[in-house]
Amino acid sequence: MVDALTEATGCAPALFANAPDAADWRPGLAVFADVVLGMGALGGILTAVETLGAAVCVAWDMPFVPAALLRDLAGGLAYADVVIPESGGSPRGVEPLCAAYGPACGPAIRAALARGDRRAIGFHADVRVTRLPAARVLMYGDPDVLFFNVNAAEDLQHAEVVCRARDSSR
Repeated sequence: MVDALTEATGCAPALFANAPDAADWRPGLAVFADVVLGMGALGGILTAVETLGAAVCVAWDMPFVPAALLRDLAGGLAYADVVIPESGGSPRGVEPLCAAYGPACGPAIRAALARGDRRAIGFHADVRVTRLPAARVLMYGDPDVLFFNVNAAEDLQHAEVVCRARDSSR
């Protein structure tokens, strides 16, 4: 994931993580503590936009998101505050942990947190949101692979199978 972000941006990105040992995961990346502790993924998004102004945020456990998709998401910030890909694999129909967020998201996220809403999409009604259509997402690959999360040992095994299959097809 870090390699795709680096390729998409042309520089090593800052890593925003909730885990206190995040610096050990990938040495050499800047790690910022959450600006509001204990808010999960939404706290990470808030930290990113309040630190950088605009950011492409990707969950650390999504290993198959390509740089071209990240560039597409970032490019949409020219006309929206949130650029989020559609996905049939998510119960929400979108992937908020693989999206681009602009500066207007900071105040909107803080307002959502003040309401007690910690959902990663809980602030969307207060900002301009553009969805990257599912048909366009498909140009980058199968959404079930692109947005696959490695959360358990069996997920890691599946990810390794996908990696081997990709390597053998090249």
